[in-house]
Amino acid sequence: MNNVVTLTGYIVVPEDELEQVMGALKIHKELTLQESGCISFSVQQRESEPCIFDVAEEFESKQAFELHQQRVAESDWGRVTKNVKRHYQVSGA
Repeated sequence: MNNVVTLTGYIVVPEDELEQVMGALKIHKELTLQESGCISFSVQQRESEPCIFDVAEEFESKQAFELHQQRVAESDWGRVTKNVKRHYQVSGA
């Protein structure tokens, strides 16, 4: 039986890259939600702190999560967010 993998936390986007990151986010969300094994995926910009985005991901297995991480690293989102600071907690991996 596979264990569900969850990732929660937030990212901090450099202010001068905010527009570019927001532009890439829509496609990143769509591609992630289409991945086999993706249960849920949410990235929400904080109203009070526009450079911070809360992230919550859930994948049905460690393998699905790892495939997602691999795809992201090679994607446009991975390139656009290379300067983003990530603060995540992963459980079940």
